[in-house]
Amino acid sequence: MFDLNDIVVFARVVEAGSFTAAARLLAMPKTTVSRRVAALEREVGVRLLQRTTRSLNMTDAGRLYYEQSSQALRVIEQANLRLAEARAEPSGTIRISAPVGFGSYFLNRIVVDFLDMYPKTKVELRLTDDRLNLVEDGIDLAFRTGVLEDSTLIARKLGSTHRLLCASPDYLERHGMPAEPADLARHACVIAGASAAGAHWVLEGPRGQETVAVAGRFAANEMQAVVSATLAGFGIAQLPQAIAEGLINEGKLRRVLGEHTTPAGGLHVVYPSSRHLSPLVKTFIELASARISNRVNTA
Repeated sequence: MFDLNDIVVFARVVEAGSFTAAARLLAMPKTTVSRRVAALEREVGVRLLQRTTRSLNMTDAGRLYYEQSSQALRVIEQANLRLAEARAEPSGTIRISAPVGFGSYFLNRIVVDFLDMYPKTKVELRLTDDRLNLVEDGIDLAFRTGVLEDSTLIARKLGSTHRLLCASPDYLERHGMPAEPADLARHACVIAGASAAGAHWVLEGPRGQETVAVAGRFAANEMQAVVSATLAGFGIAQLPQAIAEGLINEGKLRRVLGEHTTPAGGLHVVYPSSRHLSPLVKTFIELASARISNRVNTA
């Protein structure tokens, strides 16, 4: 019966170029190395190596056997590595980027749970609505919504989500509830963008997709500021579903035009294709995927 250890020794002799170097690499006596190679040759029934006092060469049969066996050994080594990674407790620092609103209202809870589950880990969470260069900024993974522009990133879609129209109870008491999208033109709107000038909202409802012009006294390209202005009663806003539903359930906001939402957009986790995906990053992605996919796909 073939002894896998003999095949490993043979491969190391070929790679090291001599029995002496292989013995040093394997931390075993040279006589043991020679004996194992001889045992393998007896098992396969052909000479694999030509030995002289000055050189060591593979026979044709030995070259063929090495090519085939070394591929199998690499597969086994990879399997052992993956098993070791899977069994190892995650440790180290993971650097994450996410939009401000998404991170503040939803991702923070996942990070806290992750740190509780894996005491040897650290998380550096960078919340920004700017799309960072993950490689240059040393980010391990990022959460992004909408259309992905950077094709050099590996992306995993977690689900589809959209925005809901919301306003504070105080604003609606003062200005009334719009009955249809066209009514938004007569209301103050909180704009998620750098400027309120020429703002348009695309809505999907019972009559299909409609585009309405909106205006207001406040615009911001950062979601936390948009949420704060909406809570303060400055008008109607489009808020990400995960944020809006929490505030609606708390009674801080009310939904407007309940049969309408924005067109669904993708929610992705992305990471650099050039970077090895460590067990730490894999573990966080799996936890976040389970939590987020369930939330955005069942809400």
